Amino acid sequence: MNTDPATLLRRMMDAAIAAADPAQCLPPHLLPLARAPHSGRTVVIGAGKAAASMAAAVDRLFAAEAPDREIEGLVVTRYGHGCPAGRIEVVEAAHPVPDVAGQNAARRILDLVSGLGDEDRVIALISGGGSALLTLPADGVSLEDKQAVNRALLKSGATIHEMNAVRKHLSAIKGGRLAAAAAPAALHAYLISDVPGDDPDVIASGPTVGDTSTLADARAVLGKYGIVPPDSVARALADRAQETPKPGDAVLGKTETVMAARPQASLEAAAEIARAAGITPVILGDAIEGESRDVATVMAGIAAQVARHGQPAQAPCVLLSGGETTVTVRGDGRGGRNAEFLCAFAVTLQRRMPELAGRIAALACDTDGIDGTEDNAGVFVVPGDLDRAETLGVDLSAWLENNDGYGAFSALDRLIVTGPTLTNVNDFRAVLIL
Repeated sequence: MNTDPATLLRRMMDAAIAAADPAQCLPPHLLPLARAPHSGRTVVIGAGKAAASMAAAVDRLFAAEAPDREIEGLVVTRYGHGCPAGRIEVVEAAHPVPDVAGQNAARRILDLVSGLGDEDRVIALISGGGSALLTLPADGVSLEDKQAVNRALLKSGATIHEMNAVRKHLSAIKGGRLAAAAAPAALHAYLISDVPGDDPDVIASGPTVGDTSTLADARAVLGKYGIVPPDSVARALADRAQETPKPGDAVLGKTETVMAARPQASLEAAAEIARAAGITPVILGDAIEGESRDVATVMAGIAAQVARHGQPAQAPCVLLSGGETTVTVRGDGRGGRNAEFLCAFAVTLQRRMPELAGRIAALACDTDGIDGTEDNAGVFVVPGDLDRAETLGVDLSAWLENNDGYGAFSALDRLIVTGPTLTNVNDFRAVLIL
């Protein structure tokens, strides 16, 4: 290997993000639609961290392929993740806890698609983060009550599937309701997946597809995590009228769903970088879930198996994985799930396998460029960092107990700051064994 570990890890991360760039992954899927004859209205709507860049890609493609075709629309993205999108308006709102800006944007989007006819079509651009950004509380539920439930879920350790089961049943637009509002117009949904398993039902809480979860599921999630909801939320989750459209519902009959980018493709792009550097890539999975600390312990164990026994591959190799871990918040520190993961990974090396610390480098980041609510995409460590932490008096175990991975890696100057990447295929982890 001719490249230093930090540089190689960053190159793999950059390749993973580039594979999900809407400018690259969206046009091949959109081209047939742009070239097809069409006389009705074309309305573009969307929500998510990649919504603005997806809208920009749509506008550019239609300008090139169908310059006389009129298109219009509105997408909502996270604050700081916007970019010009030509004829498509871009609005920014809060994530992960929704705000009034997101509520107003969701109402406008619902109004845009309501009242369309058979000859019209809707292009829906859906990506991770869309659930919080496309917030329109169900009848009788206030934004404040929905925010309170969302905050409780974020702190509970609930999986993305569980959180979205609740969100869909407290919404007037998610869980297939957006597609239902667009009928009888044809709806073409293009998705960038940020969820384990790439389930369209889960991405952004599935506004354009039938919902496989139920009101009973939503109530069960709150019960599982001991969340006592506000009265308005409890009433909504007990109201059968709040049940969502299900797969196969006739109102969704003119909906087409296309997966434009997946975490697996990003892992494969990173693997190509590793191979070119003479490193054997081992893709462990694109849908890994669980508590960040637990996943870190497992990853450290696999890295040790490589270093000690050459299994499942001989060193030098890199373990690649994606998915979305969770953090049960106990302390008051700073840091997202990736900083938590790598802090726990480093602590495991220190405590259980210190003889291997000089052979292992690792990186963990969120492909949207924001780890949790911080200003960094993620963090990394290279051989020698654990010794340096001791020299500097950085007690990684103490930082971890306070859920302060950000603080720990800031002290070691190992934060990765990219700014918003304008896409999102969830977490990217690379563990390099030399």
